[in-house]
Amino acid sequence: MSSTPIYILLTLAIILANVPFFLPRLFGVIKINKKHFGFILLEWIVAYLIVGIVAYFLEKNITTPHKQGWTFYAVTLALFATAAFPGFVYKYFWRKKN
Repeated sequence: MSSTPIYILLTLAIILANVPFFLPRLFGVIKINKKHFGFILLEWIVAYLIVGIVAYFLEKNITTPHKQGWTFYAVTLALFATAAFPGFVYKYFWRKKN
């Protein structure tokens, strides 16, 4: 069994967890005057859902998907938040305000 899909999924998760902090437009498309934290949080939750859907389909291709409880989603959300830490630090602590 190849571990390539796992590496692809982890790379996708790290990229999508940080993208909302770097793009000035909403979802990279909609221009808004100021992108406040609420918009970033919305994008971040959508990115979490996208990673979850991709992970489900990757698991479905390998084996029958397992049913997940609330603890699974709590842990994966915490891991996704940890992956978003570099983008958060860049946006709110490192970047100089204009």
